[in-house]
Amino acid sequence: MKKLLADMHMHTLVSGHAYGTIREMAAAAAEKELSLIGITEHAPGIPGTVDPFYYLNLEVIPRTIHGVEVLHGSEINVLNDGTLSLGQRYINHLDYAIAGIHMQCYENAGRDQNTTNLIECMKHDKVRFVSHPDDDRTPLDYDRLVQAARDYHVALEVNNSSLIKKEKRVNCYDNYRTMLDLCQQYRVPITVSSDAHDPSGVGNFTLALELLEEIGFDEDLILTNDIDKLKSFIR
Repeated sequence: MKKLLADMHMHTLVSGHAYGTIREMAAAAAEKELSLIGITEHAPGIPGTVDPFYYLNLEVIPRTIHGVEVLHGSEINVLNDGTLSLGQRYINHLDYAIAGIHMQCYENAGRDQNTTNLIECMKHDKVRFVSHPDDDRTPLDYDRLVQAARDYHVALEVNNSSLIKKEKRVNCYDNYRTMLDLCQQYRVPITVSSDAHDPSGVGNFTLALELLEEIGFDEDLILTNDIDKLKSFIR
């Protein structure tokens, strides 16, 4: 498969349970020969994460660090009322947003309602990715999800961290196989991300790439192997 050049989902120490600075994450990306990273701190709802005030001052951060381009996002929680956990005032300062279900601030509502709640958040014009849609503790209807991703210009993530800790992400391998088959059927793009919480994890896509190669996934649908394609999709 083509080399992946971007990692759009990672967390620094301000997320509360991650262990690197932005500069350390960028340095790790440079070592992995990545061209672009997205810093995506957890939004309110995750214990210990940063106050939203943080997002108002992102403009002071250099856009290139250690030769790696830096974009600013947030992994925003899907709430049980189908809304995002970060206010619009703060979302306005992001380059993009990731919508994701986290059990720290979400109660399983069943497959249909979980899917509806996630789709409602996907309609927001800054949401460009869905994080780790793979865990049967909050099951999803993948046919509905993939068609909604097509309709609302959202890419679905294959999360390498989920595959590393598969015992905590119930049925994640089978769920990804189902989702990816539908992505090929409906021509819906994906992103491959490390979800790194430490510099050592930046650019680690090993298990995700093994899965994609195993099923013969169409490389044209992978956004993170082409920087121009990725940026066009986000913007």
